[in-house]
Amino acid sequence: MEKWATFLVSKVKWNNNRIVSFYVHEDLGDTVGIGSEKERNWIIQQFQYSRSFCCIHKTKKGQWSKGKPITLENGGLKWDDSIPLILTKRKTFISYYHNDDQSYKNELRHLASDLIVSKSVEDGDINTDVSTDYIKQLIQQGFLSDTTVLIILIGNKTKCRKHVDWEISGALNQKVGSNYAGLLGLILPNHPDYGTKKATYDLMPARLADNFKSNYAVIRHYTTNRVTLQKYIEEAFNNRTEKTSDRINSRLQLQRNTCS
Repeated sequence: MEKWATFLVSKVKWNNNRIVSFYVHEDLGDTVGIGSEKERNWIIQQFQYSRSFCCIHKTKKGQWSKGKPITLENGGLKWDDSIPLILTKRKTFISYYHNDDQSYKNELRHLASDLIVSKSVEDGDINTDVSTDYIKQLIQQGFLSDTTVLIILIGNKTKCRKHVDWEISGALNQKVGSNYAGLLGLILPNHPDYGTKKATYDLMPARLADNFKSNYAVIRHYTTNRVTLQKYIEEAFNNRTEKTSDRINSRLQLQRNTCS
């Protein structure tokens, strides 16, 4: 495969509207090299050696795609593209209804693979129908023990799934790590509210709705835009400390699925 550029850029760091650094990968032709943070002066120097740069983006399938070039003009870096920020990867658990929404979960993990540390349960990791034991296993086996953001994929039947309720309850328990987890609900394209700018309480898990009403939970519509997705994750992450008093976890846990 023909190289896109000498170096590929996947993330950026700003300070007062000035680029501080890029997350840079070597273009290996057939693959994208492992990245590392490089300061602005290093980038400028590479242009003096006739090296080229372009942005890259993650696709829904987890592959890299070519973005727009970065150039050096009059001593300044010029580019017209949108890439995520260089931030700490948030330890993220994705809660969802496996039967209906697995494809969205897979897509989200691919899109955010370099933005989060996935703490999610995969098929076969845990198998129990007892809520207290389920949450205990999630904590003991490390799925929720240090999770900082719980993402809830809100589809048509998410509101009535007991395991989703248990996972939200577990993430809101301070026994999970040193803080509560932030809550981010993403309304999926198969949900009646998607694209309407609405977030109907009765069409989302009740425990999530409690926290949305109190302003602890962040509810947004599902997006494949990595910059926007990172922004949503950071909002939920910050709420865990800035709005901790708004957290609500008083509701009794669901004991059964309330829809088939």
